Amino acid sequence: MNPVDIIVKKRDGGELSKEEIDFFIDGVVSGAIPDYQIAAWLMAVYFRGMTDRETTDLTLAMAASGDQLDLHDVLPGAVIVDKHSSGGVGDKTTLAVAPIAAACGLPVGKMSGRGLSFSGGTIDKLESIRGWTAEISQEHFRRQLRSIGLVIAAQTANLAPADKILYALRDVTGTVPSLPLIAASIMSKKLAAGADAIVLDVKCGRGAFMETLDDARALAQRMVAIGRLAGRKVTALITQMQQPLGLAVGNALEVKEAIATLHNAGPADFHELVETVAGEMLLIAGAAEDMNQARAAVRKVIADGSAFEKFRAFVAAQGGDASLVDHPERLPTAPVQLPVPAPVDGYVHAIDAREVGLVTVDLGGGRHKKGDPIDPAVGVVLSAKVGAKVQSGETLCTVHAATEQSATAAAKRLQAAYAIADAPMRPLEIVLDRVA
Repeated sequence: MNPVDIIVKKRDGGELSKEEIDFFIDGVVSGAIPDYQIAAWLMAVYFRGMTDRETTDLTLAMAASGDQLDLHDVLPGAVIVDKHSSGGVGDKTTLAVAPIAAACGLPVGKMSGRGLSFSGGTIDKLESIRGWTAEISQEHFRRQLRSIGLVIAAQTANLAPADKILYALRDVTGTVPSLPLIAASIMSKKLAAGADAIVLDVKCGRGAFMETLDDARALAQRMVAIGRLAGRKVTALITQMQQPLGLAVGNALEVKEAIATLHNAGPADFHELVETVAGEMLLIAGAAEDMNQARAAVRKVIADGSAFEKFRAFVAAQGGDASLVDHPERLPTAPVQLPVPAPVDGYVHAIDAREVGLVTVDLGGGRHKKGDPIDPAVGVVLSAKVGAKVQSGETLCTVHAATEQSATAAAKRLQAAYAIADAPMRPLEIVLDRVA
C-alpha cells in the first residue's frame, strides 16, 4: 500500500478499508510515514469525515498501537467499568464517583490525565494531597485493584501512542475539531485501558470543548457507536457546562468539595451528577436492575460512610497522607481570599464557565504550557450560581490567590463573567440528554 493513495482516497470522499487504516496507523507509529503526509491525511479526514465503521477501525488501530491492559486475570469474571469526562470547569466527578462505584462492588481501575487549557485534570487535583502519586507500576496497579477495588493512575507512556502522535499534529494543523478524530482519540485510550463497559460524560456549553447540544450529541452518538462496534457496552450522558460544576474550581478546593460530597454535604448540582454517573456505572455493569435501584445503592454507600472509606484507602495505597482526607481543612490553602461583589441587584442569568477556568489557570491552578508547575491552593469558589437572586455588594464568588495583585486582577474578570438581569432565571438542568 502507498500512503499517498490512502490520502487521495480520503481526500476524494472514499471510505477507507480496515487494512488501509491499519497500514496508515502502523506507519504513523513506526515513523515510516512522515509528518507532512500524516498532516495531509488528517486534513482530508477533517473535511471528508469518516463513517462509524471507519472511525471504529481507526479507534481499534490506535488502541492496538501500544500497550493494552487486560485486568481480567486480576479479577476473573468481573465487569471492568470505566467513566470518562470530555472535560469541564470544576469537574471533580471522578473523585467522588470512583469510590462510590468501588464501594458498591464495582472494580474501578482508571487511567486519568492532567489539565488541558481551561479544563482541570484528575491527576492534578489528587496531587493536592501530600504524598499521593499517579506514577505506579503495573504490578502495583493490579495489586491495588485486587485489594481495594480502586486505583487511578497516570496513563502509561505506551498507551495508544498513535493518539499522542496524531494529537500533536492535529494541535498545529487546525484539525482538532474533527468529530471522528476526537471520538477515536477518547475511545482508543479507554479501550486500551481494558474497559468492558464505559460511561461517558460529554460536557456541553461554554466551559466545554463541545459548546452546543447538537455537537455534544453528535460526539456522544459517535462514541457509543464505536463502543458497540468494538464489542463494548457504552452509555453517554450529555451534561451542562455553561457554568462551573459545583462551587469549587481549583485543585485542592475541588478535592475538598469531593470529600464533602462523599459525606453527603456537597453542592446539589454536583451531587446530582455524581449520583447519576455512578448509577449509570452500576446499571451498565449489571449490578442494578434499574436506575432507581442503582441510585438507592449509591445513596446507601454515601450514607454508611463506605464510599468515603474507599476513597481514604485508595489515597493511602498510592502514598497519600490520609490525615488530609480526614481533615480536608489541612489541604493547601491560598493566603489571599478576596470576595467578588455583585455590581447590581438582580438574578444571575449566566456565568462564563470558560472564563472562570481561564482565571484559575492564570492564578496558577493550571498550565499555560507543558511542564508548568501548579499551585494546588488557588482557584475560585462560587457563592451564587445561575438562578440565584443577589443584591449589590453581595458576594458572587471568592478568589483564592497567592498574591493580592493576582487576586485583584482575577476579581475584575470574574465580576465581568457574571451576567445579572432584573428578570428571574431558572437554575440550569445538569443532565441534558442520554445516549445508549
